[in-house]
Amino acid sequence: MSTRINDFSMTIATVNGSGSQSANNILMRSIFRMGVPVSGKNMFPSNIAGLPTWFSIRTSEQGYVGRRLKSDIVIAMNKETLLQDFEHLATGGLFIFNESIKVDRSEFPKEARCIGIDFNSLAKEVTDSLQLKKLLVNMIYVGVITEALAIPDDVVAGVIEHQFKGKESVYDINKKAVQVGRAYVKENLANESWAVKVEKRDLTDNKILIDGNTSGALGLVYGGCSFAAWYPITPSSSLAEAFEKYCNKFRTLPSGEKNFSMVQSEDELSAITMVAGAGWAGSRAMTATSGPGVSLMAETIGLMYFAEIPGLIWDVQRMGPSTGLPTRTSQGDILSAARCSHGDTRHPILFPATPKECFEFGRIGLDLSESAQTPVFVLS
Repeated sequence: MSTRINDFSMTIATVNGSGSQSANNILMRSIFRMGVPVSGKNMFPSNIAGLPTWFSIRTSEQGYVGRRLKSDIVIAMNKETLLQDFEHLATGGLFIFNESIKVDRSEFPKEARCIGIDFNSLAKEVTDSLQLKKLLVNMIYVGVITEALAIPDDVVAGVIEHQFKGKESVYDINKKAVQVGRAYVKENLANESWAVKVEKRDLTDNKILIDGNTSGALGLVYGGCSFAAWYPITPSSSLAEAFEKYCNKFRTLPSGEKNFSMVQSEDELSAITMVAGAGWAGSRAMTATSGPGVSLMAETIGLMYFAEIPGLIWDVQRMGPSTGLPTRTSQGDILSAARCSHGDTRHPILFPATPKECFEFGRIGLDLSESAQTPVFVLS
């Protein structure tokens, strides 16, 4: 099989909340540190907790960021979707699956190249903790893939150190898990024909790797946002967390006094009412949520519209705006946001297409909300 260099796609199927996000970030940053452009895409159905999610990585020397329909490597870690995940595999691609999952292999496509790895057993080489094993399984597949892609160990170690800066004990155990994965490939898969690999380039000089949520949070800080109230919901939680992180850095006075207020509320209803109160008092205020949260905020958003109270609602979209079956099949956030309340309102909506626009629309959204004295939505 011919090997393609610096031009491939991967899909990772895993369970949300099991440490996979850190693992996927480390994979991407390791490629980026090799000087090769890379982009990632989270695929979140509207899950309440711990259900399957997918993460797609596109590596392209040309800097293409569009997600490919089929992937050269699929890493299947989730029992519920393992057979379904073959749909992501390109012709001639490699399907790596967790051999700890009991599945009828006779149902595997005959033409697929499959490698089963007992990730759960490998995790036992790293720790005796039951809870840590579940998390570190993800770091083991990072070791397997980075070894397969020929990314040097020191590059990966540097990324892990950056990821867990200030948490030395966490760094050590995660590094060990990656090394276990790399060692497994050297000892057991040395003769395997890998379809793709990464070679060192200098195409990422003077560039940063950033996602839309982090970029949007920075834009809000630079746009003068001084109050945020939110209730955790995938995939918007990281926007609120990044906002707090950058406020602590840029909106904290030398005396230690914080020049902002951040509240993790008990639910979406209280989050939007806090935003309304802060906006009424003259603060530039925002909340981050997803479609179901917007649905719950409707009454207060209508109040803000008619009382002419500014506020920014950042909706990081999943599928539909509600709960139940419609959230799996619809793309209704646009209509929901545009007329959110009781049908007699019209709200400005901003649609960022890139992380750069997420940064810009953080400020523009706040400016627009204040000048028009009305709630404004960002749909990312």
